[in-house]
Amino acid sequence: MITPVLPTYARAPLSFVKGEGPWLETETGERYLDLGAGIAVNILGHAAPVLVRALEEQARRVWHTSNLYRIPNQEELAAGLVEHTFADTMFFTNSGTEAIECAIKMARKFQSHAGHPERFRIVTFQGCFHGRSTGAIAATQGEKMVGGFGPLMPGFDQVPLDLDAVRAVVGPETAAIMIEPIQGEGGIRVVEASFLKALREICDENGALLILDEIQCGMGRTGRLFAHEWSGVTPDIMTVAKGIGGGFPLGACLATEHAASGMTAGTHGSTYGGNPLGCAIGLAVLGEVTAPGFMDGVSRASGHMRQRLEGLVASHPTIFSEVRGQGLMLALKCVPANGEVVKAGYAEHVITVPGGDNVVRLLPPLNITEAEIDAGIARLDAAATAMEAAAQ
Repeated sequence: MITPVLPTYARAPLSFVKGEGPWLETETGERYLDLGAGIAVNILGHAAPVLVRALEEQARRVWHTSNLYRIPNQEELAAGLVEHTFADTMFFTNSGTEAIECAIKMARKFQSHAGHPERFRIVTFQGCFHGRSTGAIAATQGEKMVGGFGPLMPGFDQVPLDLDAVRAVVGPETAAIMIEPIQGEGGIRVVEASFLKALREICDENGALLILDEIQCGMGRTGRLFAHEWSGVTPDIMTVAKGIGGGFPLGACLATEHAASGMTAGTHGSTYGGNPLGCAIGLAVLGEVTAPGFMDGVSRASGHMRQRLEGLVASHPTIFSEVRGQGLMLALKCVPANGEVVKAGYAEHVITVPGGDNVVRLLPPLNITEAEIDAGIARLDAAATAMEAAAQ
């Protein structure tokens, strides 16, 4: 018999009723160190006081009015993001997938508005993940994502992370190139700065837009507000979600005025996107991550965590083969199946997130302390030791 909740998730046998910082607690009082942060979402930890205050204060005022009317704190959040990024404008959504849909529409509308409706194709990359809507799975193209959902939306050309392959596919029908600066679901694969710079050049040479998907790697996770800042590359469109709401459903599609030129009244919309509750929390998150010293703290924590993880790999070569990633978007490449490593972690009360290419992802809150990192490494060490003993 089917369950009341559609059974599309292979859930772990865990349920949490309380959280504080990087810790989660079950009904029976068992505490787990959460190194996944809700898949890179809870960037200030669970029940962060600054976010609780923002939510409570806004909840006593107004929750929702719809986008038929001006929303003052939506405009304030947009202005703050404009101040801190390349963008001139943005559309607020409830999720990363919705931000991707907006980006796809915006790129195609830009070309049509410029008199080139034939330019609708978007180049994406093997190993990518852009969401689970029909448009997003067409962009992603993995069999796990698209099986049984055809026919797919046309207009996507997927290539390996190879510049010759990109140049071979870009043509007179290309509207944009879309890429994650760090592939998250694909296995925490960092795209080289030189590759992003080359993509920028290819777009400029061919009249295409560059879309950066920073849904997982953005909002301070790499030690800069957005990961592309390390490369010096400026996108035309960027998608953001996950950390932007610190746990509250919120996303955004940011763009230059040029890229957004076709998006006029009536071309896109959302009932909930950018509502007062979400934007109140988004403002609190933005205030924290742009505060003096916050990114320095992320860099210190990430350096410490990477060093400890390298030691973990050296101590358990039959369990882990390498450390990947940047900032606090890290992963351990596993020798056994990554699901078994995640499960062994549960037994030691530590939470990690499986990813592509047989990795476990480590995406802790950005304000995690060195002591909490050490506690997490100790639990991962115990999990690896238990796996080694079971294999003998």
